[in-house]
Amino acid sequence: MNFNKAEFENAYGFSGMLPESEKPEIAFAGRSNVGKSSLLNKIFNRKNLARVSSVPGKTININFYNVDGERFVDLPGYGYAKISKSERARFSELTEGYFQSGRNIRMVVQLIDMRHKPSVEDFEMISFLKQLKIPFIVVLTKADKLKKKEYANRLNAFYTELSKPKFPVIPFSAVTGIGTDEIKKAIEKALKAQEEN
Repeated sequence: MNFNKAEFENAYGFSGMLPESEKPEIAFAGRSNVGKSSLLNKIFNRKNLARVSSVPGKTININFYNVDGERFVDLPGYGYAKISKSERARFSELTEGYFQSGRNIRMVVQLIDMRHKPSVEDFEMISFLKQLKIPFIVVLTKADKLKKKEYANRLNAFYTELSKPKFPVIPFSAVTGIGTDEIKKAIEKALKAQEEN
């Protein structure tokens, strides 16, 4: 597929507003400020199609993108403490409503900051995806911010922290581009599996 053929479709603030799921969907999930927008811009080969901010919690809706006829879905970041309880409740309703509405989700790209141990919310999301039997990969963002030894140590630690995962774990940097091709290949594989079923 041509990842450069990407355009913003729409944004939705409540799960009841979501459009029909008539296309296979690739969803992107992770904590606030984990780098979802930067990752999307990198794989789209665009500078600012997905809005990047230094302030966490800026993705307050579910954003839909059309990518060469396929649908990519940017979910609100979780775990940001400085939002109101009502906003946090809305985020939760929005995300859970998305996953539990019988959508044609082919894969979730679960983002975790490589510099840190996965958070409680990260573990909860992975457990949630396993429970729903939704295929997913884990992308370790901000890999460029680690020195060589730190990089190796954190990568080894992740395999222990994630209990020797059977799902793909891909280090990624929006700055250097490491991991970009592997993420694209995983997405194409998930979409191809849809075509073959």
